Amino acid sequence: MKLCTIIGARPQFIKTAAVSRAIAEHNRVKTQSSNITEIIIHTGQHYDDEMSAIFFRELEIPEPKYNLNIGSGSHGSQTGRMLAAIEEVLLKEKPDWVLIYGDTNSTLAGALVAAKLHIRIAHVEAGLRSFNRQMPEEINRVIADQLSQLLFCPSQTAVNNLAAEGIPPNVTPLTPNASRLTPHVIVTGDVMADALKFAVKKADTYSKALSRYNLKRQQYILATIHRAENTDNPERLLNIMTALSKLAEHETVILPLHPRTKNILEHTLSITPNLSPITSGLTFIDPVGYFDNIALEKNARIIMTDSGGMQKEAYWLKVPCITLRDETEWVETVTAGWNVLTGADEKKIIETALNIKTPSKHPSIYGSGNAAKNIIKALGVRS
Repeated sequence: MKLCTIIGARPQFIKTAAVSRAIAEHNRVKTQSSNITEIIIHTGQHYDDEMSAIFFRELEIPEPKYNLNIGSGSHGSQTGRMLAAIEEVLLKEKPDWVLIYGDTNSTLAGALVAAKLHIRIAHVEAGLRSFNRQMPEEINRVIADQLSQLLFCPSQTAVNNLAAEGIPPNVTPLTPNASRLTPHVIVTGDVMADALKFAVKKADTYSKALSRYNLKRQQYILATIHRAENTDNPERLLNIMTALSKLAEHETVILPLHPRTKNILEHTLSITPNLSPITSGLTFIDPVGYFDNIALEKNARIIMTDSGGMQKEAYWLKVPCITLRDETEWVETVTAGWNVLTGADEKKIIETALNIKTPSKHPSIYGSGNAAKNIIKALGVRS
């Protein structure tokens, strides 16, 4: 079976690493006739080395056979260039499956091209919904799910979301005789749990992030901001940065700056110099590799983020999380009490950060770290 994996952004590198390792393990124990040939297509959506190449090295992901070097741009121009480049590759490779991850423009482009070429699509992280159609990621998710034949859900909530949109859960198990085109919904668990199991051991051994940034365990806040709903809205960005700056009066606030966020902040401060106090006291660092990021997450008192992946990592690492959004796809973390939604409300962010408590219970959600094996098994059955 030939599988084309389409990725382009940092969270997807983490997820595909777990599946690529599962493919390698599958090939070691199976006969030649049942081997899976994985061809990785990197769109180049994240092209900064710290956002891309270092992840391939650290996570032991096979080198992409194709790097499309798309780079940044508006949603339309970026997606359009991806469509043309991905189509050329898929016409050449003629895979049995196209595997897509999450909700990026790379995901959308991969789904659209594969559907038009009548190549079957498997979507990892299917069924996630914020129910906010203003988010470009929400549009990408919905379209990718509607076009996919295998929908790999991290939780029952995701299954319920799909059912509400006309993609019902299957009443019979997946079998070799199942229709090749009928969508099949499968709860696999979350591949990021697989990735985290691998990464925590590596981070404990290799990461020097705490000493590098002079941090003490449980005595700092780790914050990240990158979503357009925050970075492209001056009022929201100002509120968040002001809250972080005020919190920095009490404890260290370390902020790895996504290149896009850095550019927007620099532009804002260049045209409005009197806003410079909103960054005072904050510890800005460049983007870090995955193992350093896990080490920073694991040892923080609080994680404050608009990243979906970091919400889950915070939960698995048992670190309280404050989500700087008005909604989240990962509602189970909120229900469990480990994640609090504050949006961009300056007062609420500060009050929550100063008063947040670690819950006494930590229920198991999103699987036990076997999602990648479940995905490979389903692809094998359906091939």
